[in-house]
Amino acid sequence: MSFPEDLLYSRDHTWARIDGDIATVGITDYAQDTLDEIQSVELFPVDSPIEQGEPFGIIESLKVTTELISPVSGYIISVNEDLADDVGILNSDPYDTGWMITVEIRDLEEVDHLLDAEAYGDYIDEVEIRDLEEVDPLLDEEDEYMDYIDEDEEVR
Repeated sequence: MSFPEDLLYSRDHTWARIDGDIATVGITDYAQDTLDEIQSVELFPVDSPIEQGEPFGIIESLKVTTELISPVSGYIISVNEDLADDVGILNSDPYDTGWMITVEIRDLEEVDHLLDAEAYGDYIDEVEIRDLEEVDPLLDEEDEYMDYIDEDEEVR
């Protein structure tokens, strides 16, 4: 999975590319991979106010329908209209052509609450380990992720 260094990330698996007081927003590679085949996306329209940690749309995949959570507060100034024609670009290119909205940021200090690429990668590692522990509560916290799978990729 990739997490470009020039982006900031939320724990809700959205990213923001900050340019002055404008944020381009989309879902992370981890999010699209977890969702699997994305079927549709509904985004709030231009001029909609949005809040950090609150929805800016809904995404539906074969697995689940879930809200898209904004990494910043402000007003939506544009929506990626290409998604209406080809929602598959969210799976194939989530960081470039798969951007979702651009936002005029209301409070630039909110950006300080987002994660850089390394911190987001560490967060994903924690999420994956926690998910494994939920599947098998007997797993010890000190075990490493790869210890759960032997060379034949069979679960211990």
